[in-house]
Amino acid sequence: MSEFAARIDALTIDDLRAAGSLKWTTYPDAIGAWVAEMDFGLAPAVAAALDELVARRQTGYAPVRLRAEIKTATAQFVASRYGWQLDDQRVHWLPDVLTGLAIVMTHWLPAHSAIIMPTPCYMPFVEMPGAFGHRLIQLPMLRTETDWRFDLEGLDREFAAGARLLVLCNPHNPIGKVYTPAELEQICAVVDRHGGLVFSDEIHAPLTYPGARHVPYAAINETTAAHTVTAMSASKSFNLAGLKCAQMILTNDRLQGFWTGQGHGLPYESTPIGMATNIAAYREGDEWLAEVLGYLAGNRRLVTELVGELMPQVRMIQPDATFLALLDCRELGLDDPRQHFLRAGVALTDGADCGDAGRGHVRLNFAMPRPILRRAIETMAGSLL
Repeated sequence: MSEFAARIDALTIDDLRAAGSLKWTTYPDAIGAWVAEMDFGLAPAVAAALDELVARRQTGYAPVRLRAEIKTATAQFVASRYGWQLDDQRVHWLPDVLTGLAIVMTHWLPAHSAIIMPTPCYMPFVEMPGAFGHRLIQLPMLRTETDWRFDLEGLDREFAAGARLLVLCNPHNPIGKVYTPAELEQICAVVDRHGGLVFSDEIHAPLTYPGARHVPYAAINETTAAHTVTAMSASKSFNLAGLKCAQMILTNDRLQGFWTGQGHGLPYESTPIGMATNIAAYREGDEWLAEVLGYLAGNRRLVTELVGELMPQVRMIQPDATFLALLDCRELGLDDPRQHFLRAGVALTDGADCGDAGRGHVRLNFAMPRPILRRAIETMAGSLL
């Protein structure tokens, strides 16, 4: 066992509650397995960058140095990790990935557009289109015994009916699917045929397990590059969501020209601490990230084994990426699986919040110490007896 794994295994529920995260304080009597936070601390390089800025009291606007380096570090990261050769001037900072989607819906879609959302999806994606005056089109993923398939016929039908935007989550939260290059090419063909736009949320990409390979959608070919807005961040893979920094990559020349030509008219700032920690993660976080992925892979195996052994009526497709598992509880006969398990002492995310296709499911966050994860699943199973 590595020193990293031993340190994480030694953490107790009391330790995690004392740390004060949203995940562990919202439901103080339950095991926190809901919001997408990890319990693994910070990468040493990230902690050092954070400490340095706090020591400097650098809490004003981000300096020019960080604004330049976040562009360079992002381009270097996607080149080394995914083979995506990117002009760093195509990288733009944002506070978070959801701001990227808000920008697309505000600036680059006609009013009252139809937005295609493959479901189950990230919870805010269900409500954001309506909040910005657009119309949500849910496109359920097609489930097999071992995988999820994209409904290409449905995608073609909705674009033909007038939809303007596809929100693609790759890797796909909450199902953990990593799309293959062939699947992305098929999606591209449909989008291109109808002149559509794609918002590609790739925030979970660094958390892809061996056996799968993340390929940025915009890097597939010149066609995908021309119709895509990509958003990413170190926030999920390095647990930095509260520091408010993400990256938007504009590979469409028209959108790039719009963005760079607005001066002070676009009020979407990031923070100096967010920029510095994302830079440190991208440049110096590989070793720590490898430790995290190794630990998560063990947790993923444990979830798969224990769900199959202790809750055989619950269906689960092992995720290719992320630290999230979607559990299909429909055969349990529970009116509200989330509330049932919460009463038993495990806080999960309600699959219904992920769209109609998620009803009867719960999302389990397994980025926690393994002994606590085992206890969580055993508690869930015990509540069904």
